[in-house]
Amino acid sequence: MRRKVEKVKDVKAAPVAKETRARTQIPVKLFGRWEPSAEVKDPGLKSYVNTDPTLIPRNAGRLRNPFHKSKAHIAERLALHIIVPGHSGKKHKITSGPMGGSFYNALKTVEKAFEIIEKKEGKNPVEILVRAIESAAPREEIITYQMGSIVAREAVVTAPQRRVDKTLRLLCQGTYRRSFRSRMKAAQALAEEIMASYHGKESFAIKERERIEREAAGAR
Repeated sequence: MRRKVEKVKDVKAAPVAKETRARTQIPVKLFGRWEPSAEVKDPGLKSYVNTDPTLIPRNAGRLRNPFHKSKAHIAERLALHIIVPGHSGKKHKITSGPMGGSFYNALKTVEKAFEIIEKKEGKNPVEILVRAIESAAPREEIITYQMGSIVAREAVVTAPQRRVDKTLRLLCQGTYRRSFRSRMKAAQALAEEIMASYHGKESFAIKERERIEREAAGAR
């Protein structure tokens, strides 16, 4: 005996109310404070200084390839150079080992230095850092090679990637020189070194750039 199946009437669902509110996007700021409004004016460095919006500049080794480090944020590259600023002549004790590989301590130093720069200059500290790099970046240097029994020197144009790396290295070495055997803290010394390079004053990075370019001019 067949059962009669009653047809169930389709119940129309109630119309869903459309959202009238527009979705607001939260702006991403560096350290939650500074907007990525810095623009690189030097055409040679434009592709090698990254100021894209990021909260914490940390790539965790994703950009470990030397040719990809230009994609890392400029604040992160500065913090990495604070950890390992490199040797400066024979004064290894000044620039070797104080930070001991503590990245977040170095990043905190950069953040505090940015606070000091913003307080004194009244501008975005990321923009101040970019202008300081453009001001202190060497444009040419010398190479040495052996020709027979003599050592020859020749002036060459510095590659853009090397210009940025060398400038960050000089800024950090100048920071260590300012704070070595002094009561000045690393953040204050870094802020003063960046601001001096920004204004074109007698900073360590500016002096080294002038010395390198002077030697290159003599080797032409």
